[in-house]
Amino acid sequence: MSETGWKRLCMGIIQGVNQFHPAIKAFVCGSISGTCSTLLFQPLDLLKTRLQTLQPSVHGSRHAGMLAVLLKVVRTESLLGLWKGMSPSIVRCVPGVGIYFGTLYSLKQYFLRGHPPTALESVILGMGSRSVAGVCMSPITVIKTRYESGRYHYESIYAALRSICRSEGHRGLFSGLTATLLRDAPFSGIYLMFYNQTKNIVSHDQLDAALLPFVNFSCGVFAGILASLVTQPADVIKTHMQLSPVKFRWIGQTASLIFKDYGLRGFFQGGLPRALRRTLMAAMAWTVYEEMMAKMGLKL
Repeated sequence: MSETGWKRLCMGIIQGVNQFHPAIKAFVCGSISGTCSTLLFQPLDLLKTRLQTLQPSVHGSRHAGMLAVLLKVVRTESLLGLWKGMSPSIVRCVPGVGIYFGTLYSLKQYFLRGHPPTALESVILGMGSRSVAGVCMSPITVIKTRYESGRYHYESIYAALRSICRSEGHRGLFSGLTATLLRDAPFSGIYLMFYNQTKNIVSHDQLDAALLPFVNFSCGVFAGILASLVTQPADVIKTHMQLSPVKFRWIGQTASLIFKDYGLRGFFQGGLPRALRRTLMAAMAWTVYEEMMAKMGLKL
C-alpha cells in the first residue's frame, strides 16, 4: 500500500472512531498503539522469558547472555521462533492496552476534571488503570508466558485455556496474578509519574509541532528505564509462578527458591531485554496514543 493509501486508511479510522464516546476513543487509540508496539517488540519479551527460566548447567553456570539465547532460538526454532507467543501477546496487549488507556482517560476526566496531575496523582492513576487491565487479561498473560518459555506446546489459545482449566482449575488462569500486579501497577504508576513530570519540564509551546512525537518518545524512554529497573524482581517472580504453579505457590516462597538457586542476580535475569521492550513499547504506545488523541481533539 502506498503512503497516500496509508494516510487515507488512518484518516478513515480516525473519522470512524470520532463518532464514539471519548472513553471508547481512548480504548481504540490504546489498542492501535498496543498492536504496533507488540508486533515490533515481541522477540524481546520471548528472550526475557527464556533468560529468566534458564536452568543451571552441569558445570554450575546459571547465566547466559541475551545474544547467546537469541542465537540458540534462531538456530533451533528458526527466525520466526522469536515471535513465538505472538497470538496470546496480541490477544493480551491489544485489548489490555486499550483497557488501560480507556480506564486512565475516564479516571482523569472524573477525578482531575482537566487539571494536570501531580506526581502522586500520576502514580495513583497509573497503578489503578494498570490493575484493572491486569486482572482482566490475567488468563491470557499466563498463556503468553507459557508459550514464550518453550516448555508448553498448546495447539491454540482455546486449547491452552481448556488444558489449564482441566489440570489446574480456574485458579490456574490467575497464577502469579499478585506478582503480576506488583510488577505492572508500580511500573505504570512510576512510568506515568516520570513521563508527566519529564514532559512538564519541556516547554511544548516553544517546540515545533513536528518535534512533539520525538520529545514524547524521549520522555517515554527515560520513564521506562527507571520503571523497569524498579519492577524487575517482581517480573522474575511472576514468570516462575506462571510457568510452575505447583512448585512456586506464593510470592515469599518463590522469592526464596529463586534466591537459593540463582542468588541475588536471579531477580534481575532477563532485565536487559525486558527493559528494552517495556521502555520502547511504552514510549511508542504513548507516542502513538497521544498523536491519535490529538487528531481527535481530545484533551489528554
